[in-house]
Amino acid sequence: MGHQLRVVVVEDEIQVRGYIQNLLESLGCVVNSLEPVNITQACQAAANADLFLLDTTLPSIEVPALLLKLRRERPELSVVLLLPASNHAGFVAAAKESVYDVLPKPFLKHQLDAILRRVRDRLLSAIAHTSSTILREDLGNGAFFLAATPAMKKIYEQAAAIAHADIPVLITGESGVGKEIVARLIHRLSRRSNEEWLKINCAALPLDLLESELFGYEAGAFTGATKSKPGKFEMCDKGTLLLDEIGEMSPQLQAKLLHVLQDGTFSRLGGRGEKRTNARILAATNIDIQKALTEKTFREDLYYRLSTFVLHIPPLRERREEIPYVLTQLAQQLAVTHDLEPVQFSPQMISTCVAYHWPGNLRELGNFVKRYLVMRDEPAAVAELESKIPGCFIPTPSSVNTVTATSSPDLKSMVRGLKDQAEMQAIRETLAETKWNRRVAATRLNISYKALLYKIRQYNLTAPIQSA
Repeated sequence: MGHQLRVVVVEDEIQVRGYIQNLLESLGCVVNSLEPVNITQACQAAANADLFLLDTTLPSIEVPALLLKLRRERPELSVVLLLPASNHAGFVAAAKESVYDVLPKPFLKHQLDAILRRVRDRLLSAIAHTSSTILREDLGNGAFFLAATPAMKKIYEQAAAIAHADIPVLITGESGVGKEIVARLIHRLSRRSNEEWLKINCAALPLDLLESELFGYEAGAFTGATKSKPGKFEMCDKGTLLLDEIGEMSPQLQAKLLHVLQDGTFSRLGGRGEKRTNARILAATNIDIQKALTEKTFREDLYYRLSTFVLHIPPLRERREEIPYVLTQLAQQLAVTHDLEPVQFSPQMISTCVAYHWPGNLRELGNFVKRYLVMRDEPAAVAELESKIPGCFIPTPSSVNTVTATSSPDLKSMVRGLKDQAEMQAIRETLAETKWNRRVAATRLNISYKALLYKIRQYNLTAPIQSA
């Protein structure tokens, strides 16, 4: 399935709650077991769950109101109610509430196992369906992972597959493509998701300070060290530590890091004894690793230790179909974060954003959306991008309605139209460059000759008339 079922259990009887948690964990689930809570806390716990087990007799929660809120916020969530076996009226009422299933209290192991199998099947079906839809994972604190292209959906599948392997992962890609987002996705999908998540930017700190931040120090280790301080490896024991911009780490510190990766031990600065850490190490860099290895600025043994699995994140310009969706999601998220009015994007605005090459990738796009949310000056925003696209084809989707943050059907239609127009322009330009030599053009476009002929007919393209 890609990752373990994430189950939230809300039950007020401590012995029953413990029994359910132990049973679910023995069946391979990641469990968040809660005492009676209010509706807000219950919904927060359900934010990243696959299955929600709810005792209907809780005095602190109005169950119908909670079910209504969950149905609005997480319509895909499988909600299972725990009801006394004698409560026939409750079973009928549950059916009317459109919950996924009901478990009698007490229930037998095979009854719970049957529900888990159905939930797994449901998730597998949903994952298969995402081959033609949008895949989105909320990572908390306003961060999210979004995939609308085969390349990014592949990244998600790979992240899910390696999440539980507890192996180092090296994440590469240009600055701003979302390497930290992918690292957080791996942590979210792993067994360590309830443990500490920390990151440190290896390029932002000088050697001595970075070393003390990673390994910690004892009192008196250096001037100003008046008391002991744990480092990131200690603080992140059993959790996940992201070493961002690891390509900027000095060779001396690379050697110490290699030691930690090899046997999980390290020493605080000024310390005599060794400490152990069970932190999972993820690393990210935007440098040319092969060049760094050749120039000896990055240790070859460290690279091979880190690169058990490498995830390369493509730049935004290579996944332009995602730009409208990311725009919409960013605008929605940032409007809530900064308490601003929701924003509307016109077809011209979205077309221009798709046409622009975004050298700063998601980071640049996020800053652009922030400016637009504050200024609300679309002509200026469009002009800003157009001025950076010399001679670039900008599609004009005249037949598409204004897109809002909630109008996903129009947005999908627009993305398809933009993709077709971009494809048509690429074919037209390649044919012109090859003087309409269709076989050469097909080779350059990396499609079959027959497919190119079909596309020429589809877009009604014609060769220029040659003068005598």
